[in-house]
Amino acid sequence: MIIHNVALVGLIVVSVLLIIVVLLMSGRTAGLGALTGGAEQLFGRQKARGLDAVLNRVASVLGALFFILALLVAFYK
Repeated sequence: MIIHNVALVGLIVVSVLLIIVVLLMSGRTAGLGALTGGAEQLFGRQKARGLDAVLNRVASVLGALFFILALLVAFYK
């Protein structure tokens, strides 16, 4: 029961943090260029730099934590 409660609180905290990080990330919209073949720039080798790189890495870690905590909450229900 304690593991369930700790995992549930952790899931809520990670969820809020994940929402904040995703909102802070810069948008990469291709607009109408994606329809006419401009998607090569979108799917090409673009390396994130600076704050975008940090936010991408943090979002990946928080996403993995979210998945693990969701499994724990479901398993110990």
